[in-house]
Amino acid sequence: MPASSAQTSLLDQARLFYAERLVKEFQAWADAALAGAQVLNEKPAERTVAQQRRDMLQDVMRHGAKWPGQLAARIRQHVSTAAAVTTAAPPPPASLAGLDLKLVDDDTIQHEILVSRLAQGVMDKGVWEYNDLRARLLALARQPELNDNDLFRTSVLAQLVIEAWTDSGLALETWRGLEEFLVKACAKPIEGVWKEVNKWLVEHGVMPEVDLRGAIRKSDGTSTSPGRLDEVPPTRGSAASTRFADTANSPPSMPMPAATGRSSAYGPTSFSGGGMVRGAQGGGTPTGLGGAAGAGGPGGSDPFGSGPRPPQSILHGHSIEDETRMMTRQAAAGGSARADIVLEHFSEVMERHLPGFRDTGNARPASAKLSDAMNQAQQRLVQQAGGPAGDGAVAAGGPTPEVLLQELRERQVALKAAASTPAERATVELVALLFQSILTEERIPAQLRVWFARLQMPTLRVAIAEPDFFSTADHPARRLIDRMGACVMGFEGGGAEVLGTPLEAEIKRVVQVVEAFPDTGRRVFQTVLNEFEKFLEGYFREQNEKSRAGISLAQQVEQRETLAIQYTIELRKLLGDVPVHDGIREFMFHVWADVLATAAVRHGPQSAEVKTVRAAASELLWTASAKTTREDRAEVIRRLPPLLTTLRQGMASVGLAAEKQDNAIKSLNLALTAAFSARAQLISPQQLEELKERLEMIEELLPDEDVEIDESWVLDSSSHQQEGLEIVADGGSMPGPAMLQWAAELQLGAAFMLEYRGRHQSVRLVWQGMNRQLSLFSAPDGRCVLFQKARLAAFLQAGLLVPLQDESLTVAATRTAIEKIKADPARLLG
Repeated sequence: MPASSAQTSLLDQARLFYAERLVKEFQAWADAALAGAQVLNEKPAERTVAQQRRDMLQDVMRHGAKWPGQLAARIRQHVSTAAAVTTAAPPPPASLAGLDLKLVDDDTIQHEILVSRLAQGVMDKGVWEYNDLRARLLALARQPELNDNDLFRTSVLAQLVIEAWTDSGLALETWRGLEEFLVKACAKPIEGVWKEVNKWLVEHGVMPEVDLRGAIRKSDGTSTSPGRLDEVPPTRGSAASTRFADTANSPPSMPMPAATGRSSAYGPTSFSGGGMVRGAQGGGTPTGLGGAAGAGGPGGSDPFGSGPRPPQSILHGHSIEDETRMMTRQAAAGGSARADIVLEHFSEVMERHLPGFRDTGNARPASAKLSDAMNQAQQRLVQQAGGPAGDGAVAAGGPTPEVLLQELRERQVALKAAASTPAERATVELVALLFQSILTEERIPAQLRVWFARLQMPTLRVAIAEPDFFSTADHPARRLIDRMGACVMGFEGGGAEVLGTPLEAEIKRVVQVVEAFPDTGRRVFQTVLNEFEKFLEGYFREQNEKSRAGISLAQQVEQRETLAIQYTIELRKLLGDVPVHDGIREFMFHVWADVLATAAVRHGPQSAEVKTVRAAASELLWTASAKTTREDRAEVIRRLPPLLTTLRQGMASVGLAAEKQDNAIKSLNLALTAAFSARAQLISPQQLEELKERLEMIEELLPDEDVEIDESWVLDSSSHQQEGLEIVADGGSMPGPAMLQWAAELQLGAAFMLEYRGRHQSVRLVWQGMNRQLSLFSAPDGRCVLFQKARLAAFLQAGLLVPLQDESLTVAATRTAIEKIKADPARLLG
């Protein structure tokens, strides 16, 4: 039923109030864009990334000042037409037969992806305020849902923000590069604006008390009974998935389908000519989508209820499966930021139920009674595991996860009884919830879960003394649990590969060290975390049979490529002022430097093989000098066949294909023909002698420090495949700066699913080279796959290399704890 005129007027006033409050924030957004661009520009980076960052800074400096004005104009124009939209009846569903269909271009797709991520980022920050605001607006408008183009929808606001950005002359690529700064700058003040609009509406008599129970629907379509608002689970983002729909506009308890795996909640999509077909006005349902969506709910109804339909953008003409995979990777790339969002949301929930939770300034160690109870609980855990060394019970199979959980609950009751303050009782409950989630994680081998269980009391002790444990993902206690979890999850066959290995022994040692220093807190966790990181490097390199040989080969590849670059640099110096044919120069720099490096790695820098390669370089330079006498030409004819044989052997030693060898010899023949006919420039005997001497001591001229391999360097896979490595030389999609950064931040031991050369296989990151430019992954069958960083980022971008762990162990446990606290807040103090 349409709203009355008085209500419509009040709604228009609220929208105007909202718009004017927003406009006041726009200049700060522009300032944040400039500051973010400057921060990125000042960070050290590879040459390609550094150039992209300079371009972004210049783009913001040239056009950024226009953005606030463009955005304010768009917002005010949108508000000026809102009255007609508010009173208009919703349009009837469009039939596919009546739509003017067209292909969606790539720019539109990228635009809509950025809009979706901005809307989700804003929603993640202020979901509680928005839920209250939306309830008041719907009550005021007397409608079941906000209109599709209502400014109060986060998707509409995000659309206007991005459109104003491009209208100002700013590039979408610049937005992508600065997205982390921009989303944060936009999201934080909007929560305050929503709060002010809520206050304004209350002052005008609109729903002083908000109860959203009537909006929550069970699976059978009925509404829930009235209850407290803080028990309503809000819609939120997930680090494990990126939502397709505008979750801010769905009912508070209506989660959007997750974009995970190879399936889609939206069903198949039809394509024409490689692109997706949709209505020309952007409002129609994609071909093939309506039926699938309609079949999703009971009785064939819309599975989203009164919520929005999924967006209609599909990446680059691929299927929804491809978009899902792509957007999931983008979500994972921002895992650190999303972990912060989860923890911040957790803090907000806790502050509602336990005022003062965020105030960490008055934190104190555990009370004497609780400390004694923790010591007794720890002693029982140690005895249960067969004593301090972990023999006995664990060796015989140890307690089952069910037994561990039962005893965790019993400990929880005893510890709460010993707690002397509400804060201590709440902390006991929170840590218990975290470890309950960890101990039910089936991807951790059952025999190892007892060692994670033994970390509960040390973690509880540090959580009481250092409440920032709950607010930051970087706390060493969290990081230690996450790193150990990542290294034991993802194994096939229940983790048999890790049981009985030095990795299992190191996990036991780490736990025992933490137990031995119960009062050291953060320092002991940080110490053992550092030790564990160092252990992993040596473990995969020296003790793991599946990865040891592959790492040795990868190190040789890195050494060879680094030497090749060094040789090239020195050869360029040597030939800088020497009149040498360009074909000879190119051969020396691009081919023979690699031959020199390969010989040095395989046989040693002073070996006979290296001396032969150096002598061939001197001989080639002599042959390429102009020959003006009959004797010199006769000498060339005599010495050329063995020289060509040596050159062929050298090129074969580095795995150069026969066709490439032929092309190189043809290029050299042109230079040698010019020299033979005296058309080439003459190199004096003194210059030749000096070149020969310097080539003989070229290894001594190489710099002692490692040469940095940047992204402009491309690894030639054909030179190494015969060495037992699979070097990834193609595949994936063009990565952006965020993906390159993600590739550089991957941690040893993390497990992934790799799709390469027709095989889907679980692999584990076992080695990273200098500056993380090379990364080696090992499979359970011993297969070793080597990536250069840019190619690794390309595979991550395309979803061909997918983390088996969507988010860290403690972040996933925190998310579960949030849900349980919302369902039963009384458990915190009970």
